[in-house]
Amino acid sequence: MRGPLLAAAAGAMGGAGGPLARTIRAKLTAALQPTHLELRDDSPRHGGPPGAETHFGVLVVSERFAGLPLLQRHRLVHDALRAELAGPLHALQVTARTPEQWQSDPRAPPAPPCLGGSKREQRRG
Repeated sequence: MRGPLLAAAAGAMGGAGGPLARTIRAKLTAALQPTHLELRDDSPRHGGPPGAETHFGVLVVSERFAGLPLLQRHRLVHDALRAELAGPLHALQVTARTPEQWQSDPRAPPAPPCLGGSKREQRRG
């Protein structure tokens, strides 16, 4: 099951989502001036308590990404969310595109599967 989509086009971003979702949206908007921003809360799929905001996916479309390799685009997103990544935000799936890339393929990638388990569990492989 995919988490709820919390924001669509940058101009239509409302107050949907919890406090961390609103913070993520505000910081990415301020740092990257996106022409399109989608925020997906995947937290319910990861076994946390109800209302936990720990796992998100973002799709950011910004002119700031023009000419930058994928790694540098991700660094811009991570820099904008540094405090959140050091604290409450456990996992972040980033899709960073230029407006031209988004225009040629306006689809968000699917959420990655949850592999289950916990940091406290020993993985078997």
